[in-house]
Amino acid sequence: MEDMTEKKQSPLREIIDPFINLVKAPRALWGINLSYILEGLTYFGVLSLLAMYFNKYAGLNDIDAGRMVGIQTAGITLAMLFLGGTVDFIGARKALLIALSSMLVGRVFLALAPSIGMPGAWNSTHIIAMLGILGIVLGYGIYQPACYAAVKQFTTKETSGIGYAMLYALMNLGGFLPGLISPPVRRRFDIVGVYWVYVAMTVLGILVIAFILSKKTVAIAIANASNKTREELESEKAEEAKQSTKEKLLYYLKNFPIRDGRFMYFIFILIPVQTLFAHNWLTLPQYFARAFTGVVSTNFEFFVNFNPILIFILAPMVAALTIKKDTYKMMIIGTFIMASPTFILATGPTIWAVFGYLILMTIGEAIWQPRFLQWVAEIAPKGMTGIYMGIGQFPWFMTKIITSLYSGWFLMHYCPDGGLPEQMNTETMWLIYGCIAMISPIALLLSKKWMGKGLEKNRA
Repeated sequence: MEDMTEKKQSPLREIIDPFINLVKAPRALWGINLSYILEGLTYFGVLSLLAMYFNKYAGLNDIDAGRMVGIQTAGITLAMLFLGGTVDFIGARKALLIALSSMLVGRVFLALAPSIGMPGAWNSTHIIAMLGILGIVLGYGIYQPACYAAVKQFTTKETSGIGYAMLYALMNLGGFLPGLISPPVRRRFDIVGVYWVYVAMTVLGILVIAFILSKKTVAIAIANASNKTREELESEKAEEAKQSTKEKLLYYLKNFPIRDGRFMYFIFILIPVQTLFAHNWLTLPQYFARAFTGVVSTNFEFFVNFNPILIFILAPMVAALTIKKDTYKMMIIGTFIMASPTFILATGPTIWAVFGYLILMTIGEAIWQPRFLQWVAEIAPKGMTGIYMGIGQFPWFMTKIITSLYSGWFLMHYCPDGGLPEQMNTETMWLIYGCIAMISPIALLLSKKWMGKGLEKNRA
């Protein structure tokens, strides 16, 4: 009887344990988690208003404003490809401080541009804002790979799954908070006022890394996670330092995942379903503001950022309950659940359609996205987590570029600014977007036999 009771209770404990583990996490992991919350708040907060920022202050139309957003989001992913390996050479703490400092400069430029520049395409406001985007792109290209490399260093094999899921969840908690902070600040001080708040948040993020994630704290966390003494770790570092530049380069080239066809197929076939992520900032803000009236239109930030708070709740729970499930099967199930509710929005702009889409889409995301990021980090050879995260995220570059090229056109034709909601045709827009997103789970299912053995081989 005791065994049966134990088995019945275990799922509940598996759900609760991730949150208990968060509270008991070592100081170094808390430093990463707190930084990720602040950066999630700042990143998503800036992003959700960026297209409107370029509309209002630079005088760009929807198509050009969408392209500016695409330059930032796609640029970040491209920067990860080239700068993600920075953490592999200089360490997580230093990489994070450099990344956040670059993003601070960029966000100051964005906040200053409307007051010191002239509006108009490629006039001074536009150019200064673009310089701000450059600072954010360079910084974030280092930031995310550094965070995931740090989690790999600070956790054990048994705790890494929850560590990655919690990191993803906490970033999304930060992503939810703009929905509470932004509306009152925006109504009083406009978008620029909101951006100055995010400048302050970036400063706070730098202080978190500088004081909580100290050099001593990092060394202790790595030693505890690896079950090695600090002397043994220092000896390993000394041996690595003896390697010539040529030897290090050959090691990198030998272990590049780009030579594995299954791996490359796996990361690129996710592009169709990932377009839904891009629509979170390219389409949903304008859709909620234009196709609705009343509460949804006035408080569109809340609905845009409803997905992150659900991810914060669901991601660690799903990770705990599915940690032993086959990765590929969970990817098929997760991408299908994420893509299919897009067709709910094709029924028309109603509050029930909005919540149905957001809830189901988020459940799908919670199933596959943290598992994918964990898998990429875990298969990386020693000292190459940063560059593997950069390669693994490269399809994001394609997703953001492709989606930003057509999202503005769809908005202008199916959800135009200044039009009456009853005269719009948002149903067709979401029907097309749903068909695009469904390509991923269908393709994953059709290639299951070919992909399965390859992925398990990589994970070994």
